[in-house]
Amino acid sequence: MYIILAVIILAALYVVFIYNGLVRARQVAEEAWSGIDVQLKRRADLIPNLIETVKGYAAHERQTLEEVVELRNKAQAVPPGDVAARGQVEGLLSQALGRVIALAEAYPDLKANTNFLELQRSLEGIEDEIQMSRRYYNGAARDLNVKVESFPNNLLAGSFGFTKRAFFEITNEADRAVPSVKF
Repeated sequence: MYIILAVIILAALYVVFIYNGLVRARQVAEEAWSGIDVQLKRRADLIPNLIETVKGYAAHERQTLEEVVELRNKAQAVPPGDVAARGQVEGLLSQALGRVIALAEAYPDLKANTNFLELQRSLEGIEDEIQMSRRYYNGAARDLNVKVESFPNNLLAGSFGFTKRAFFEITNEADRAVPSVKF
């Protein structure tokens, strides 16, 4: 009788241990996504200032500037939990921003503008932060995915509604190309 009771108590404790591990992994992944979201918001907030600065010097580059604004709006319209779609739109936005920064080569006055240079440095810093946040998120997503798929966690994960997380990655090979930016 005591042995059966002890086995039941140990089994219950093991279930609690697995459940708490899954909860911890899910919270780390959500916190990591929040870090990416903050950096993407910082970049989105910087874009209007960058566009206004460039407009004054490169008025006939209107299509490039409108594309950046359109992609910024699309990125902000992606539902919060759709990591894959957000990654795709943000990759396109990064490419378009690279083209805007590259415009400085064609416009020496723009290249010498202190406001533009400051915005360019800020954008570079934010891009670095996005990369670091992305690596952290992908690591947290990987850890959660391993817990969700591993035995015996997988027996409980589905029952308690734990699912795998998508990685925040660039899916289009053309998006992986680094824009040529010279300072």
